[in-house]
Amino acid sequence: MSGPGDRPPVHGPHGGAGQPVAPYFDAVVAYGLRGSGRFHVPGHKGGPGADPALRHALGERALALDVPQDIHGIDLGPGPTPYAQAEALAAEAHGAARTFFLTNGATQGNHALTLALAPLGARVVCQRNSHASIVDGLVLSGGVPTFVPPEIDDALGMAHGVTPDGLRAALARAPDARAAFVVSPTYYGMCADVAALADVAHAAGVPLAVDQSWGPHFGFHPDLPQSALALGADAVLTSTHKLAGSLTQSAMLHISGSGRVDAEQVARAIRLVRSTSPSSLLMASLDAARRQLAVHGEALLHETLAAVHRTRAKLGTTPGIAVLGPELVGRPGVADWDPLRIVLDVRATGRSGYEVAEALRGAYDAGVELATAATVVLVVGVAESAVALERVAGDLDETVKRIAVDSGTLGPVVRPPSAPPTETVVAPRYAFLGDAERVPVHEAVGRVSCESIAGYPPGIPALLPGERVTEEVIAYLQAILDGGARLHGASDATFATLHVLRDT
Repeated sequence: MSGPGDRPPVHGPHGGAGQPVAPYFDAVVAYGLRGSGRFHVPGHKGGPGADPALRHALGERALALDVPQDIHGIDLGPGPTPYAQAEALAAEAHGAARTFFLTNGATQGNHALTLALAPLGARVVCQRNSHASIVDGLVLSGGVPTFVPPEIDDALGMAHGVTPDGLRAALARAPDARAAFVVSPTYYGMCADVAALADVAHAAGVPLAVDQSWGPHFGFHPDLPQSALALGADAVLTSTHKLAGSLTQSAMLHISGSGRVDAEQVARAIRLVRSTSPSSLLMASLDAARRQLAVHGEALLHETLAAVHRTRAKLGTTPGIAVLGPELVGRPGVADWDPLRIVLDVRATGRSGYEVAEALRGAYDAGVELATAATVVLVVGVAESAVALERVAGDLDETVKRIAVDSGTLGPVVRPPSAPPTETVVAPRYAFLGDAERVPVHEAVGRVSCESIAGYPPGIPALLPGERVTEEVIAYLQAILDGGARLHGASDATFATLHVLRDT
C-alpha cells in the first residue's frame, strides 16, 4: 500500500510530441465554421433550422459544430483520419494500447466489456456493488455473474473496494470464470489495491477489467493515485466528463497491451451498443479534454490540489464535521485515496447528510454530488476554482452551525445489503426477460427479482435481476428511500410493488 507521499513516479507517456494537438476537435471546427453546404443531417443544418430559443441558449457555434458521422476529412478519407488520430492520442496519453471514445458514458463501456468478455452462458466474477450498467450488460450478453462483496464501513455505510483475498476466493468458487470486474476508485474516492487484484486475476488466467470511472485524472499528477492500467489492469473505463473536463455523457475505454482482452472483439461490441449518429460535440470534447489533461493536467492539478487542501483544513475546523481521506488508507479494501473527493462525515452534527445537503442548497444554491445518511461528498474537477472551493467551505461551515442539533452523534447507518451477497438464483438475462408479475413488495420476499434497483446517487444496485428478494434488501431500500434517496431502476418509484418471476 502507498500513501500520498510515497507513490512511485507517474506512469504513461502523457507529454508526447503530438499531445498539444486535437485533430478530431480541429477537424470538426474547420468543417462546422467554414460554411460548407449541408445537404445531410441533422435537420437544423448547423443552426438555421433550430428553434430560436435553442439557438440563443446554446449559441450558433455549438449548433454549427453538431455534425454527423461520415464527413470527409473528419472520420472519412485517407487514414489515419482525424478521428483515428484522436483515439490514438488518447491511448498514448493514458498508456493504453487502444482507446475508444464513448458517447453514452462509462455505461456504454460496461455494456461493451460484458458483451465481449461475458458472452451467452459465460461466467464472470463481478464486484457486488458495481455500477448498474454491469448487470445491464449481462442482461444484454447472457453472461452469468459470481459476485464478490466489497469491504463495508459499518459506521458510515460506505462500501470500499474488493480485497485481493476476496477476489481470490470468488475466482476459486468460479473456476470457469472468463474475466473479473472490479471498481476503483469508489464514489468516495477510495482505491482498491489494483496491482494485487491484477496479480490475483492473472494467476487465475483471467483479465481484470477496472471501472475507474471516477478516476479519469489518475496518473496525471504525482500526488494522485496511479492509473489502473499502470497497475496491471487489462481494460479500464474512465468517465472523462466526471472530473476531467469533457461534456456530460462522454467517456473512454482503454485496453492494455497485455493481449488478455481482444481489442477487436471490444470494438465489435462497441458498434453494437453505439448509436449510428454519435455526437460530434461529445467526441470533440473528449479530444480537447485529453489534450488539456496531457499537456496542462499536472499544472492544473497542482493548483487544484493546493486549493483542496485549504478547503479540507477549513472544513476540519467546523464543529460536527470530520473530513475523511488518507486516514482510511490501510483499511480493508482501501489502498489509496483521491483528494479530488471531499468526503464529510456529518453524523456529529445530529443531522443526516441529506439534511445538510438540502440546507446548503436552500441557503446558498450549492449542490453536492452525493449525500447519504452519514456523509456529504463534494466532487472537485481538475481545474476547480479556488474561489469556489473557499466559498463552499464557508457556506458549509455556516450551514452546519445553523442546523446542527445537540442530540449526540447519529448511530450507525443502514448497512448496504452487499455482504454477504444476495442469493443469485438465475442469470440476469433470464430474470429480466422472463415471465414476470407485479406483487406488493412485502409479498416479494423469497421470490426472484426481475428488476435492478439502486439508491441514486450513487447508482449501486442493492437488488439485481435473478436474485432472491430478502427482507434485508427490502428494509434497506425502504430506509434509503425514506431518507431522501430515489430508487433508480425501480418500476414503481414508491417501492410499493416489485416485479418478480412468476411461479418462483
